[in-house]
Amino acid sequence: MPKDQRADRRRSSARAAALGGLLTALTLCAGDAVARVFPFGPYHRSVNDLGNQFVPFHAHLWDLLHGRARGGLLLNWQSGYGTGFLPDLGTYLTSPFAPLVALFPRDRIDLAVYVVSVLKISTAAAAMTWLLLTLHPGRRPGGRGGPAWAAGVLGASYALCGWSVTEAAYNPMWLDGLIAFPLLCLTGEWALRGRRPVLGPLVVALAWTANFYTAYMATLGAALVLLVRLALTDGPGRGRAAVRVLLRAAGRTLLGIGLAAPVLGPVFLGSRHAYPGWDASFRPAGWADVAARLLPATYDFFTPALFTGTGTLLLAGALAFHRAVPGRERLAWTGLALAVALSFQWKPTHLAWHVFQTPNGSPYRQTFVLAGVLAVAAWSALARGLPGRRELLGGTAVAGVLALAAVPSALPTAWSYPLFGAGLAAALGGLLLARRPRLAVPAALLLAGALAGQAAATTAYADRMRLGRLDDYPSWGAAQTERAGAVAAAEGWPAYRTDPGRDTFSGNDPLLIGGEGGAYYSSHTPDVLTRTMASLGAGWTSRGRSVQSLDNPVTDALFAVGARARGRAGGPTTVERSPVPPLVTLRPGDPGRYGPSPFRNQELLLGARVYEEPAGGVCRAGTEVFLWAPDYNGRVRLSGGERFRMIGGRPRYRAALQPLGTSRGAASRLVFEGPAPRERTLGCLDRAKLAAAVDQLRAAGPRSVTVTDHGVRAELPPGARGVAVLAAPRIAGWRCDGAPAGSYLGLVAAPVHGATVDCTFRPPGLRPGLAAGGAALLLLLLSRATARWRGRRPRAEARYDGVGSDGSSTGQAISSRLPGSSGVPVQRR
Repeated sequence: MPKDQRADRRRSSARAAALGGLLTALTLCAGDAVARVFPFGPYHRSVNDLGNQFVPFHAHLWDLLHGRARGGLLLNWQSGYGTGFLPDLGTYLTSPFAPLVALFPRDRIDLAVYVVSVLKISTAAAAMTWLLLTLHPGRRPGGRGGPAWAAGVLGASYALCGWSVTEAAYNPMWLDGLIAFPLLCLTGEWALRGRRPVLGPLVVALAWTANFYTAYMATLGAALVLLVRLALTDGPGRGRAAVRVLLRAAGRTLLGIGLAAPVLGPVFLGSRHAYPGWDASFRPAGWADVAARLLPATYDFFTPALFTGTGTLLLAGALAFHRAVPGRERLAWTGLALAVALSFQWKPTHLAWHVFQTPNGSPYRQTFVLAGVLAVAAWSALARGLPGRRELLGGTAVAGVLALAAVPSALPTAWSYPLFGAGLAAALGGLLLARRPRLAVPAALLLAGALAGQAAATTAYADRMRLGRLDDYPSWGAAQTERAGAVAAAEGWPAYRTDPGRDTFSGNDPLLIGGEGGAYYSSHTPDVLTRTMASLGAGWTSRGRSVQSLDNPVTDALFAVGARARGRAGGPTTVERSPVPPLVTLRPGDPGRYGPSPFRNQELLLGARVYEEPAGGVCRAGTEVFLWAPDYNGRVRLSGGERFRMIGGRPRYRAALQPLGTSRGAASRLVFEGPAPRERTLGCLDRAKLAAAVDQLRAAGPRSVTVTDHGVRAELPPGARGVAVLAAPRIAGWRCDGAPAGSYLGLVAAPVHGATVDCTFRPPGLRPGLAAGGAALLLLLLSRATARWRGRRPRAEARYDGVGSDGSSTGQAISSRLPGSSGVPVQRR
């Protein structure tokens, strides 16, 4: 193809991609505005993990980029009394879009995450548009192919699919997979054509680094697309050429994954050391419900969100009847769409899509791949020529049958069928008008308007349904600002920790609000953290993955929490200060093991008795009363005292050790506002005994403690003996004085052998990940150097395999052109 024609095609593709991205952004914002959710109205959007994980983690990234975080890339001192950060970074924050949050004010972090999410979805639309125009260039001068702007509309339909606007909208890390699928399909196309030998692995590396979980699904989907492309390629030597292409694609994919290994290694091992989550079992959705999710304005957590817009569904259905498209191509793309849809409902293939483990929560996280396949099928029906009345009638029949199949389902709303019918009529009208070039503008308005209206309605409906069905968390406001200011004013790190409190705004308040607290919620919450904190009386949600801060003076002393914030909804924040031991303390030898009582366990770790047994079920006057009832769900109080809410019910919830106030002796009786729990224990804390124990630990403590982003160094007093204990959970990766750190009842420990103790942290998997990444980079550079030394540039390599750089065949191994390619055969030189 002449150079100027290639340039024209690139400009046309760029304009279409920009159209797809702009249409997507406007539609998303319109849907949120209709629902009056943040930032367009009074309803917040921080539901489920968006408010509980992703906003706080992006807030921590903001702090890191502005030099305000406690810790660095390796070690996070703010959460869970000290946890590794690389696994969380690689899971939640390695998207190339994530650093954009640094451009916003800290107290506008919710807006920053929203803007980043819209940018991601819009980028996915642009990437899909580019892919479609790469697979099939569309209309040529004097030809009958589909217009490039139609590819932009189809790209937007992919990005605005039901999965994107109803599920991934509050899981921003999944949106990187939405971008990855068309990009990985492009890398497959480059492998097919023997092009971009360096860029291909780099794109794979970017996708797997941004979010390995959805990148895995996108890679499977891209492999299926490549297999279809190979199946549609003819010519002598076809089998050998296909094997070479598959080997080339596999090699580039493995190189890209290898380049991402410095991130993937800590992520995988972080998951292995995490507290075990919920073992879910897969149950396929009913077919009527599956069909219903193709309609606009539906919502459900346990069915695949298949909506892609009626226009896309119409065109994908019309493909089977389109006589201008070769029969084998019609069969291949239609068959692929059906095969992918069926694979969602069969347990072995369901497990294959999800890395062989049924996910906790939504079981159809791979749905975006099917949305992409439908977009490719729809474009295949357009690119060879706009469908006529016969083809459109067939597509309408397919869409109608699917809509009728959804009738038994309870998922369609009062808006679903009217929107479906209006969208179908608009899409039909737009496609008929598009056959006349002079009517291209009204045709584009009809097709784009049908998609935008349906997708905006689906977005708005999902916004409201999520607020009613999922846990929600407040957006940043005056209460968060006030709490953050109080925590900042009380800071004394590393002399002592400041905990932002147990009355939480999210499961990751130390990241969101500030301080160095015990709360932590992540897919990588360490097993040792959950079990240690549970032994000491902490509560949890999310089946142990979300560990709550423990409001207790003894555990505050154990973890050097010298300032603790407290507050009630709508009220001011108060900060309680108390003297505590330093981060490193000196202890005697092996203390033994934890038992069933959190009171005894706290005393065991403290090394002193500080709790009294209640006499006759009543604590002595002047002592502080604590209730241990991990499965109690209700309110409790001492007679005449303040009411406290406890949320228990294992395994999902575990109520924390609850402070009830100071005992007044016989006048303080325990009152449960609901059925009394069978398992309950009272502990009566003597503050004077606790103060004496703290003074003893302070007196024997190190002369100085230095904290860095990767460890702790303590200068010990002369003649120090025993065990140095760091007030941090003994997660995998700690080493002290050159040897793996020991464990002192779940905390980092090292025997004292001299005047100092030096403990460092390196995340498991970092060293082998760096080695694998370095090896992949070296192999990539060597392969390109070898190719240049042999004089085999990418264009020549492509011709050898039978496919020219513009997608045409060379006549050497594959004699006919690739489906959708243009140009004349180029003979091998």
